[in-house]
Amino acid sequence: MLRAPSRSVRKWLTAAVVGSVLVGCGAPAADPAGDKARPTAKTEVTVRPIEAATELTDVNGVRVSLDRPPRRIVCLFALCDDILTELGIVPTATNSTLLAHPGFLGKDKAAKIPVVPGGFIAPEVEAILSHKPDLVIGLGDTHGKLAPALKGATTFWAMQPETWEDSVGYLRDTAALTGRTAEGEKAEKTFRTRLAAAERTPSDKTALVIYGSDENFGVATPEGDVTASLFPRIADYPWKSRGVDGSYSMEEILAKDVDVLFVETMSFGDADGKLSEKLAKNPLWGKIPAVRNGDVHEVNPEVWAKGRGTRSLGIVLDEATAALR
Repeated sequence: MLRAPSRSVRKWLTAAVVGSVLVGCGAPAADPAGDKARPTAKTEVTVRPIEAATELTDVNGVRVSLDRPPRRIVCLFALCDDILTELGIVPTATNSTLLAHPGFLGKDKAAKIPVVPGGFIAPEVEAILSHKPDLVIGLGDTHGKLAPALKGATTFWAMQPETWEDSVGYLRDTAALTGRTAEGEKAEKTFRTRLAAAERTPSDKTALVIYGSDENFGVATPEGDVTASLFPRIADYPWKSRGVDGSYSMEEILAKDVDVLFVETMSFGDADGKLSEKLAKNPLWGKIPAVRNGDVHEVNPEVWAKGRGTRSLGIVLDEATAALR
């Protein structure tokens, strides 16, 4: 049995709309029809206006207070870069490579943005503060430990996205704090329109998203993985979280008759090669319908695993729906 890595490793590396969709500042509207509802006709997607603010409580109950709209923002994880791009803001510094993707700034423009040394797990506090940020945005369970060192010098905002609804909420919150309200509304509407279109023609194929660097793969589940949280709305996605230490075996995956498989190859140190190629060494791998039929898709982990924002998720929807046809 191949064991999956813990959910924390994934984090390190890494609506249905019937009528109008109305979303309040800082939190997405609930879907009264339930997760399995499917729009049957084209609908007009609208979003509730975002109001500018210097203080708010975010989608996960974290209080954020600023003296004025931030102008110098340092991003410690890719959701921040995704959101700022949607709002037309360039981060003062980052430690993500997401911006180099052609769907964002592209390699040339991204290369001009300073990189915070220390890597994703341990960004250097002195380097962060050297950019004189008004706001530093990080992933709560990874960068929360930096809060004491940053206190008094800047505002630190710990985000903790688990679902696509969280990501939309963080987009709205950031738009409110930066005063980019029109940009936030436009980005949300664009994403929700794209999601609604995908939901109108859901696939009956069974899909699976896996991640890892070697045979110790992980299964992305909707309960705690932003990208995976989209899949039950656009395909058959029978994968549930088994907790931090849970795992799926290759035997269990084979038993589900997966039709389309999406693979996120992560990089650990000197690790190289595609995850799908490494898993091919397992004799059960070749028996999975998706493998037999050539429907295994190596996807960009910067977008699929780490991006987590509405721009990344829009790219995921485009790529996933094309593969699921």
